[in-house]
Amino acid sequence: MDASSAGSCQGVCFPNIDLSTHPCYSRAAHFRFGRIHIPVAPRCNIQCNYCIRRYACPNENRPGVTMRVVSPDEALQTVRHAVARDPRLRVLGVAGPGDALANRATLTTFERARDEFPHLIRCLSTNGLLLPDQIDAIEQAGITTLTITINAVDPAIAEQIYAHVRYRGKTYRGREACTLLLRNQLTGLREAALRGMAVKVNSVLIPGVNDHHLIDVARTVKDHGAYIMNIIPLMPLAKFAHLPEPSPALVNRVRDECAKVIEQFRNCQRCRADAIGVPGEEGCGVGDRVCIPKFLAQRKENHHAVQMQSDPA
Repeated sequence: MDASSAGSCQGVCFPNIDLSTHPCYSRAAHFRFGRIHIPVAPRCNIQCNYCIRRYACPNENRPGVTMRVVSPDEALQTVRHAVARDPRLRVLGVAGPGDALANRATLTTFERARDEFPHLIRCLSTNGLLLPDQIDAIEQAGITTLTITINAVDPAIAEQIYAHVRYRGKTYRGREACTLLLRNQLTGLREAALRGMAVKVNSVLIPGVNDHHLIDVARTVKDHGAYIMNIIPLMPLAKFAHLPEPSPALVNRVRDECAKVIEQFRNCQRCRADAIGVPGEEGCGVGDRVCIPKFLAQRKENHHAVQMQSDPA
């Protein structure tokens, strides 16, 4: 879909993007092609009750962790090194360890990579708070696939999931925070879809909190132009450490229900912010296998200086 036809898009917008080699959009690609997650984004602008970010972490397979945070220069060197080692790498992504759009280094890295690695799909993961503010810059950086984490479309339910939101220098809490976040998520989703981006919505399934509500999330994001949905079972951490991890039966039941509304991606490995490789081949997130290459696991003396708390947008 080109820009001229974007304004006429009604309901669901189908992106004119080849997703056959994107391992996080295509089941077949998941086992044949790889991605490079470059951890250039340490800062975050919201606090989810299930999230703990960790750095210098070699032994956990989950979002929000990385061996170290890298600069745009280091990121590009990592990409050069990785592509030379494995020609199956087809996606360049930023998925943390904080929020991609809360860090200037994210778009700087994508802009610099655009000319050097034109064959790589550029992919960004975000909580969506800053999407309306930065959608022009995202488009200009050549980002064509976008993942937004949307865990609720009812502020009353979202209040149970988010502790606070930091937006334009102000911290919001409670219903006000969740109303703001949801408004920006859905506005950004719709705008991204209208511009022809392929939008995947990630939703964390939290037993007793939003398990019954994800069908409403599915309907809403579909109506706003989402291409595919990825329901991720909760890993009980932080304030949600007391909750049970959802059973495979519950996860499958919710996915099957939502699949009647929007296509479901069922192969997510809950990858690290520095994962590199073919996810379906390497066993990322399975057992005790850690999906980072040895050449990236070298510590820098200054990695402890990175700020881990939520920072101003």
